[in-house]
Amino acid sequence: MFKREVQTLDDVIKRLLRQEGLETPLLQKRIVDAWERVAGDVVARYTVEKFIKNQTLFVKITNPALRQNLSMMRSQLVKRLNEAVGSLVITDVRIY
Repeated sequence: MFKREVQTLDDVIKRLLRQEGLETPLLQKRIVDAWERVAGDVVARYTVEKFIKNQTLFVKITNPALRQNLSMMRSQLVKRLNEAVGSLVITDVRIY
């Protein structure tokens, strides 16, 4: 008899995504999608644009007072967003 190496489907999919170079883009998409959950509904209403470049999430907020408040909470937002996807994806958030 021979032994088979049994792996979970989760492990197989993660390994395949990593091999094909799709793991990082998928995690970045999850971070962008998590913005509304992490920041809240009020912030989501004033959010116009979100994108990631060089491990930095750029978020355009139309309300100046809200933009200032969020700028002071940058480190907390980074921590919460990374926790939301379960991986270190971004290192900074830039509110503009």
